[in-house]
Amino acid sequence: MKRLVGVMLLTAVAGAPADVIAQPKAPTVKPTIVLVHGAFAESSSWNAVIAELNGDGYRTIAVANPLRSVAGDAAAVSSVVRSISGPVVLVGHSYGGPVITSAANSNANVKALVYVAGFLPDAGESSLTLSGMFPGSTLADAITPVLLPDGNQDLYIKYEKFHAQFAADVPEAQARLMAATQRPVTQAALAEASGAASWRNLPSYVIYGSKDRNVPPAVMHFMAERAHSVKTKVVDGGSHALMVSHPKEVASLIEDAVKAP
Repeated sequence: MKRLVGVMLLTAVAGAPADVIAQPKAPTVKPTIVLVHGAFAESSSWNAVIAELNGDGYRTIAVANPLRSVAGDAAAVSSVVRSISGPVVLVGHSYGGPVITSAANSNANVKALVYVAGFLPDAGESSLTLSGMFPGSTLADAITPVLLPDGNQDLYIKYEKFHAQFAADVPEAQARLMAATQRPVTQAALAEASGAASWRNLPSYVIYGSKDRNVPPAVMHFMAERAHSVKTKVVDGGSHALMVSHPKEVASLIEDAVKAP
C-alpha cells in the first residue's frame, strides 16, 4: 500500500505543470566593466568612476592602454577581454573610443560600448580626421611633440596649457597632477584609420561635455547620432576629462549599459 501511494505521488509530480514545480534559477552574471583611457590620461583617471561602480557591486578593470597604435592597442585590450569569463561592457575615453571599437570586433562577450568623450570612428576614419570634422578643437595649439628613435613622435599637452585644454572643470591642483602624469600618444596612432565599426552591431552609449576643447561637441553629437546611440548624455559645462570631473554621471551611464537586456 505504501509503495502504491509513493508511485501515485511521483506520478502526480511528474505530470504537474512546469509552473507548479519550482525550478532553481541560474544566478545572473553581472558584466565586467573594462575601462580604457585615452591619450594624455592614464588608468588612474578612472579612479572616481571605479569607486562609484564598485560601490554598486560591479567588477571593474582599468586597462593600461599603450597609446602606440589603434590596432596594437586594441589587441592589448582584447587580450584582457578574452581572459574574462562572462559578459563585458567596454568603456573608452577619447582615443580609447577607436580602441574599444576595434577590440569589440574580435570578442563575442562584449555586450555594449560606452564612449566617454570618445571617438566613434567608422571604417577608414581616424581620431584626427574626426576631430577636425567640425570647428572647436584647440588641441593642436596645446601640443608639444617629442621625437622618438623610430622617427615617430610622442605627443604631450603642454604642462601650462593642460588645465584649460583638457580638464577645465577639474580643480587646478588636481589638473597639475594630471598634467605631470599624462601618458603620451603617438602621432601615428591618432592618424591611424579604423577598421570595421563594431558600434553598428552593438548598442552604444555616449556622454560628453558641452565645453570639450579636445573633441568638439558638434563632432560628438554627429557620431552619437550616426551610431544611433541608445542614450546620449551632454554634461553642461563639462570638459574633456569627464571621468574625473563628473564621475557620478559617467558611472550612471555605464550602469545603464550594464543593466540593459
